[in-house]
Parts: sequence; structure tokens; C-alpha cells
Amino acid sequence: MQDYVRRILTSSVYEVAEETALERLPLLSARLGAEVLLKREDLQPVFSFKIRGAYNRIAQLSAAERARGVICASAGNHAQGVAFSAARLGIRAVIVMPTTTPTIKIGAVRRLGGEVVLHGDGFDAARAHAAELAERHGYVVVHPFDDPAVIAGQGTIGLELLRQRPGPIGAIYVPVGGGGLAAGIAAIVKFLRPEIRVIGVEPEEAASMKAAIAAGRPVPLDQVGLFADGVAVRQVGEETFRLCRDLLDDIVLVSADEICAAIKDIFDDTRAIAEPAGALALAGLRRQIEAGTAPSGPLIAINSGANVNFDRLRYVAERAEIGERAEALLAVTIPERPGSYRDFIRLVGQRSITEFNYRFAHGAAARIFVGLKLSRGDAEKAEILQLLTAHGLAVTDMTDNEVAKLHVRHMVGGRVADLADERVYRFQFPERPGALLRFLEGLTDAWNISLFHYRNHGADYGRVLVGIQVPPETRQAFAAHIEAIGFPFWEETDNPAYQQFLET
Repeated sequence: MQDYVRRILTSSVYEVAEETALERLPLLSARLGAEVLLKREDLQPVFSFKIRGAYNRIAQLSAAERARGVICASAGNHAQGVAFSAARLGIRAVIVMPTTTPTIKIGAVRRLGGEVVLHGDGFDAARAHAAELAERHGYVVVHPFDDPAVIAGQGTIGLELLRQRPGPIGAIYVPVGGGGLAAGIAAIVKFLRPEIRVIGVEPEEAASMKAAIAAGRPVPLDQVGLFADGVAVRQVGEETFRLCRDLLDDIVLVSADEICAAIKDIFDDTRAIAEPAGALALAGLRRQIEAGTAPSGPLIAINSGANVNFDRLRYVAERAEIGERAEALLAVTIPERPGSYRDFIRLVGQRSITEFNYRFAHGAAARIFVGLKLSRGDAEKAEILQLLTAHGLAVTDMTDNEVAKLHVRHMVGGRVADLADERVYRFQFPERPGALLRFLEGLTDAWNISLFHYRNHGADYGRVLVGIQVPPETRQAFAAHIEAIGFPFWEETDNPAYQQFLET
């Protein structure tokens, strides 16, 4: 730890980086009943903390190494940090980015002076190609997190925090991807103020550090969710694992909906828009406060960045109220007769209805998909479920059902009579030109597509819900076929959202 303290204290990051503000969030503090502060790394020149580690690493290169140029693999913030830092030092920078990288990020790297090479559908392919180019041309690789100089550069944030807030601090919440930011902050904070808890926060769908600590070593995740793309890392580094294992007090996992709610919290208090990874730490802070497990005293969250595509905000807005437990999504069975809709609305009372989907169906019962505004979170939702059940209505809570939130709420009324052997799957594929065609071509004509829903959410990866007619005698062959397509998938045939609203 002493070696890292020395590295942090002698870091040269302030030749390019700013000492960012530590701001109190008054609205959120009042709502949560705790003093909440936000470290604004989104205010850096490249809108992310990554400039600190990248510059600290590149600035330490020898003259011979600078002459060789640098290379990195990144789809976003690290790429911009390397490009900016190399340009400031007059060094050639080659940035390998996946072909799925949004054009806004590619353009930003090029404007900063980086030479962009597009390769592969994901980070792993880009990283392998960067290693190949480094070997072939002699470039110096600038690792995004598993490098002592990078870790020390990120650790300067911790030094700033302690200087900006010399009084009591209950905990510092840090987003964790590869672990460089958490390792750097924990190293300096635990050396100078060991009583302060340092808590890592990961998405539930990309908990690589949690998995590493459980296994006792870095292990690759089978799949990584990409909503918080800035921390979507399949395997943490050896050095970052060693430091985080020894220095972090806890790791909190949060959902995508909780991240969306935290983005809204930051906007409400600051009018700034955080990227999903940027709001990750605040989501973890909120979760611990609401669970009653947060330490006493002021709580600090790191806003790690603001590089977000504008069209992704549509998805964030849809999910934020669910994430802050301000909306309930319910499937309700009502009598199929005149006046039932009116009776249901009377039963709901003065609560605001955010969504109502219904289509006539033959038979004695009709199913509606309804969204209700909540002012008291899960407690109020429980009261509503009890009220509806007491009046003889069958209710299924869809608030946390991913298929319902992503697809079915936009598809209610899509039943087809006498459709045989339908199986339903949710797929994820890279969002780039030709990807949807490749996906469809991979299915072949051996099986008929009976349902299809795709909606662009402004992310690097697209999500599609597909119904396919698969006779029982061909299911084994079909299972092998979709495995061979190569896209992550989940079968949803037994999902209640599908069964109640779309199944024949």
C-alpha cells in the first residue's frame, strides 16, 4: 500500500486533469434522510475519470517508448483518455474499438487525435487485435485498469476527496468494472483514513469483482450485461483483484432499473446527465440506505463519467420510475363484459395510471397490462395487490419481469388463434449495420418465425424477442442450431408475461 501512496502522491495527472467538485445532493439527501455527496468526475475534459490513469501511465514512458507510440483497446472512456493524453504529449495513439461502438464515441476519439481501428463485435476481439498490432508494430499497450501507474492515477480522486471533506465520512461508493478506480481510491483512503468504508458497486449482470472474490482469483464471466457499458468487464485484473480483495469493505450489486433511477437522481439535483456506469455508485449508495445497511455519517458516490448516447435516454426514462419503485407494472384478469374497465379504474382510485394495454379476446375473461404510479414504493404496491385480490381479480406482478418491461408492454394484443408449437426466446446481438440480418439468416427456413419484437434502445447491443414454431421432434436440433448462431439467448416460453398476453 505504501508504494501506491507514493505513486499517487507523485502522480502527474494535473497536467491534464481537473480537481473536480464534490457536491452535496440536497434533494436526494432530504429524501433518503442522509447526507449524500457526489464526486463530479463527469466534469473532466473527456467527461470521465479515465484521463487520470491514462495520462499518468503515458507520462511515465521513456523517450524510446514514446517514439514507438501507444495502443489500447476500448469502446469509450479509456479510449478518449488515451487519445487526449497522447495528443498532449505529442505521441502517436492507436485505438482499437469494436465495430459495435457508437459513432459518437468513434468521432470523439478521432477529434482528440486518436487513430481509430475498428475490429470485432466486442471488447475481447478488439483487445486481441490490439495485442496483435502491438506485437507487430512495437506499440506500448496502455491497459485500462490492470497497471500500477493507471491505478495510481485513478487514486488521486481519493486524495482529493479527503482534502475536500476533512471531517467525518461514513463511506465512499465506487463503481467497479476492471477495478482500477476502486483499487486506487481504496489504497489511499485506507492508508490515510482507515475508518472510512470503501464500497464497490457492480451491476448484477456484470459482477466480475464479486465473482473473483468469491472464487479467490479473477475468473471470466460467461456473459456480461452491457447496459452499464463503462463497467462491462468479463474478468478483472490480477493487480486490481489483489488490492480490491484486501481493501474494499463490501461490494453491492444493483439492477439496471436502479441505475436508471440514480441517473434521474443526479439530473434532479445537478441537471447533469450521467452515463449508466457514472450513476452506478449512487445506485449502490441508495440501495444500502434503503436496506438500512449504509454506515452512519456523510456518504460519497463517485460519478465516473457522462459519455452517454442521447437516444439511450429514452430507455433510461422508461425504467427510472421502476428503479426508484415509483411505478408498478401489473397483469390483471378482469371480466370480459361492458363496464369492467370502468369498475377496475374505480377500484384503483385516485392513483395515476401510467400505462393501460388491452385488446378484446373471446371468452369470459380479459387480461390487461397496467402501469400505476406509486408514491410509497413497494409498500403501496403490496396494498394494491391485496386490494385487487380481495375483489376477486387475478393479479401478476410484472414490475421486475425483464421480458414484460422490454417487450410485452409494447406488444399486448398480439394473440393468434391455433398457433402450434410456439417457443419464445430472448436474444442479444451487437447493434451494428447488418447484425439483424445476420441474426435472421442464422435462423434459416427450417423453423417458422411466429413472433418478433425489436426496439432500439440506443445501446451497443440490440435485444429481440422471437417466437418460433418448433415441433417437439425437432427441438433437440433447434437447440443445437441456435447455440451455433453465437448470440446470447434465454428461453422465455414459461415467462408469465408471454403466457398471459401473447401465448395462443
